[in-house]
Amino acid sequence: MQLTIYDILIICLYLASTVIIGLVLRRRAQKSKQNYLLGGNRLPWYLLGLSNASGMFDISGTMWLVTILFVYGLKSVWLPWLWPVFNQIFLMVFLSMWLRRSNVTTGAEWIGTRFGFGGGARLSHKVVVIFALIMGLGYLAYGFIGLGKFVEIFLPWEIVSPYIPFEVAPEYVAHVYGIVFTIFAVLYALLGGMMSIVWADLIQYIIMALSSIVIGIIAMNAMAANEFLVPAGWKSPFFGWNLDLDWSGIVAEVNRKITEDGFSLFSVLFMMMVFKGILVSMAGPAPTYDMQKILSSKSPREAALMSGSVSIILMPIRYFMIAGFAVLGIIYYDKLDLIVAGSIDFEQILPSAINEFVPVGFMGLLLAGLLAAFMSTFAGTLNATQAYIVNDIYLKYINPTASNIKIKSINYIAGLTMVIISIIFGFYAKDVNDVLQWIVSGLYGSYVAANVLKWYWWRFNGHGFFWGMVGGLIPALSFRYIFSGVLDLYTFPLMLLIAVTGCILGTYLAPPVDEDVLKKFYKNVRPWGFWKPIHDKVIAEDPDFKKNKNFKRDMFNVVIGIIWQTALVIFPIYIVLLEGVPTIISIAVAVVCTIILKKTWWDKLPKDK
Repeated sequence: MQLTIYDILIICLYLASTVIIGLVLRRRAQKSKQNYLLGGNRLPWYLLGLSNASGMFDISGTMWLVTILFVYGLKSVWLPWLWPVFNQIFLMVFLSMWLRRSNVTTGAEWIGTRFGFGGGARLSHKVVVIFALIMGLGYLAYGFIGLGKFVEIFLPWEIVSPYIPFEVAPEYVAHVYGIVFTIFAVLYALLGGMMSIVWADLIQYIIMALSSIVIGIIAMNAMAANEFLVPAGWKSPFFGWNLDLDWSGIVAEVNRKITEDGFSLFSVLFMMMVFKGILVSMAGPAPTYDMQKILSSKSPREAALMSGSVSIILMPIRYFMIAGFAVLGIIYYDKLDLIVAGSIDFEQILPSAINEFVPVGFMGLLLAGLLAAFMSTFAGTLNATQAYIVNDIYLKYINPTASNIKIKSINYIAGLTMVIISIIFGFYAKDVNDVLQWIVSGLYGSYVAANVLKWYWWRFNGHGFFWGMVGGLIPALSFRYIFSGVLDLYTFPLMLLIAVTGCILGTYLAPPVDEDVLKKFYKNVRPWGFWKPIHDKVIAEDPDFKKNKNFKRDMFNVVIGIIWQTALVIFPIYIVLLEGVPTIISIAVAVVCTIILKKTWWDKLPKDK
């Protein structure tokens, strides 16, 4: 199906609305650095939560989730734990509040509140800025080229080329599309800062919610009218030692996909995902747009509510769409065009199903939503990287007394520079999915050791943080070449060992952090963990200080929260599959968990406004 004039008008209307939002909010955003980078800390938690959820509703992630649901069925609900998706629960329960109490603008600025401003803290600050910029550039480049390849499916170059006054080689068509749509994302992100990002995300979420409902209903009608052939065990989220899914006689090519993914020993994979996922979640958010949304909230209470709202805003709607596309792909598999370069590419299920099954008008709405999802992620990442360049490089080392007008100019220059560099990286990217897997498995893995210890161990210092980050980054940059062909997840324990060694050696080869810095951090953030020496000193000075004794309650809420989040993922899939009893059970689990969390989490949140 080709795009009609109605579809194109819907897409153009969306693109125009983002520019209008940026222009309308430009004056308010430019009043101060705080307004531009954090929305002036005036945005309500539910808008920030919706914006954060909207930013996670990205094209590439959605394509991957459709693919794994098609291949692995309900067992695929565990695979996003590779990221891990349940890090939002840790943020909801306690880490968002701890982070927001710091009252800083970026994760690098936070370093000063924990390690002070000595030599170790300066090294830590620099390594966090480098890490944030590398990650930001990786995501920007990934999104840029990924978007272009997606658009190319629906808008073939032969249709556009007669109206373009220059020649474009076939291998660079996706890059041209990427540049065009990147311009719109840059416009509203640079003009209106965090406020325009949040309001544009609201429009995107409304579009995606409508599109998800349409796709889910189309799939449910197809389920009612057609035979649904899947392997035994496909409809169950439970598993044994092995995956035990056999597509022979249905779509035999899927068996090869399972072998290539390396997920056959599912129990081993699951245990590794849980091990890594808990550590990554305990480390807190990486210095990306997720952290910036937390720092943009009004208060610690609203930071927790924002993180808690993400799962309920995102999961049911997103998985209603994902289940719809996977079901349509299975029922009408023979109608899909999945051949890329002479072989089957199951990641083409989503775009091929859109081409085949989405009605006129709704295709434009859906494509506008998916474009918006890209732009939301791109704009949020751009805002985060701008914050590090302006706040942690320019204002810290170059011009600490810069005026608002000067800061505004540097914001623009920093944003445009990052976009241009990411586009150049995008032109050299050969395998975009490989880049993303490296970011998720490599860079996030390198972040774990140092960022777990910084919250929970008083003796940990800036030198330990620096060498722990270096000890993680070196394996992240080299292991893919040393252990070629090995799943990144399986090299994580060795990466962790090297990073922890760097943390311990760096910590004990340098003096502890200044006591006054540690006491101020402990009183302000109020973490639990191994803080007894500092706690005793704080109590000696302030006998009324109350220790954080919520460790057991927080861990209980984390477990209930993960079950709750998983139920929110499962029940929309069962709705689309027209499975009555499993739907009722999964909704009941979600409701029971909600009631428990109301009493053990919501009612226990601090009462600040």
